[in-house]
Amino acid sequence: MTQNTDPITALRAELARQNLDGFIVPRADAHQGEYVPPFAARLGWVSGFTGSAGVAVILRDRAAIFVDGRYTLQVRDQVNTDLITPRSITDEPPEQWIAQTLSPGQKLGFDPWLHTLEGTERLEKACEKAGATLIPCPQNPVDTVWRDQPAAPSAPIVPHPIRYAGEAASSKRDRIGKKIKELGADATVLTLPDSIAWLLNIRGGDVSHSPLPLCFAILHADATVELFAAPAKIDAELQSHLGDKVSIAAPDAFDTALTRLGQQQATVSIDRTSAAVRIVRQLEQSGASLLFNPDPCLLPKALKNDVEISGMRAAHLRDGAALSNFLAWLDQEAPAGKVDELAAAAALQRFREATGALKDLSFPTISGAGANGAIVHYAVTEKTNRLLEPG
Repeated sequence: MTQNTDPITALRAELARQNLDGFIVPRADAHQGEYVPPFAARLGWVSGFTGSAGVAVILRDRAAIFVDGRYTLQVRDQVNTDLITPRSITDEPPEQWIAQTLSPGQKLGFDPWLHTLEGTERLEKACEKAGATLIPCPQNPVDTVWRDQPAAPSAPIVPHPIRYAGEAASSKRDRIGKKIKELGADATVLTLPDSIAWLLNIRGGDVSHSPLPLCFAILHADATVELFAAPAKIDAELQSHLGDKVSIAAPDAFDTALTRLGQQQATVSIDRTSAAVRIVRQLEQSGASLLFNPDPCLLPKALKNDVEISGMRAAHLRDGAALSNFLAWLDQEAPAGKVDELAAAAALQRFREATGALKDLSFPTISGAGANGAIVHYAVTEKTNRLLEPG
C-alpha cells in the first residue's frame, strides 16, 4: 500500500468546489489506447495503480477501483485499500456499483474526452437508476489538481517506408474513401492512432511499446485527409511524404473542423465503441448527421499484405534467436544463484538489442520469480525484485 492520500484529498476538494459528488477516473486517454502517455496516466496518479486497464470512481465519502482478473493481486499491492476498495470489473461492473451507491440528486462528473459514446450511455443509465445525474466536465478535475502533471508528448511523426508497409498511403486513402462513400457518408472521424498510422503510413513515439503518433484525423469520401497533430511533431520530410491530399493542422483546430462538418450538414460515419463522446456530441450539436459504423481501417489493417507478413516472419525469427540466446545465458548463469528478476529482464533486452532491429519492447518484460510469478502482468521494480531460485 504505497499510495498516499494527497491526490484523493486534492481531487475531493476540487469536486466540492465544482459542486460534484464524485468523478470517474478511467485508465483511458482520448484515443482509448491500451498504453497512455505519462500526462494521461490519471488513474495511476490518483490511485497508485499502474495496470493497463481499470477505472476508479471517487466519491466524497468513498472510492472504488475496478480491475479485471489480471490485476487482482497487483491492485492490492499498489493502492491504499483504506482509501480505495478494489473490486472485480467482471463480477461488479462500475455501472452496477454506481447504480447501487449514488443517492438521488447527486452529480457524478466525467471527462467526455475519456469515455466513448457506448460507455457513456451505460453510465447515464446507471446514474438514472440511482436518481443521480452524469455531468460532463469541460476541464478534467484531475488535471486541475495534478500540480506536476507531465507535458503532452511531442515525439516526431515519421514516414513508414513502403518497403515495410507494402501499400502506398494514397492507395489506402482511395480504398477507405471509397468505402466511406459506399456507406453513404461524406467523411469519417478517425480517433485511433493505430488506424491513422496505418492509413497514412506514418509512425510516432508518443507512448511506450507502440510506435503511435497521438493525433486525430478526418478522412473524406474523396480520399483527402485532415490530420490534427502538434506542430512540433511535423517536419518537411513528413509533409512531403503525406502529399497535397493531406492537410495538417494543430490539435486545437480539430473542434473547428468538427463544427464545420456540422455546418455543411455532412453525413459523418463514426465508431461509437472507440470515439470519445465529446466528439460525437460536437458533431451532433453542430448539425452533422451521424452513421454509427466500425472504424473503417480496422479490418483492412488486420488483413496483412505479403510485405507485412514477410516482415512479421523476419521479426519472429530475429526475436526467436534472441530468446534462444537468452535461455542459453540463463542456463549458464542461473545455477550460481546470482540472477534476479531485474538482471534476467536486462539480459533478455540486451540480446534483443543485439539484433540491431529492436525499436522497443512490446510491453514491459514479465520477469517474475517465486510468488511474483503469480502476478499475471507483473513488472519488476527495485522494491519487488527477487532472486531466481531452483525449483
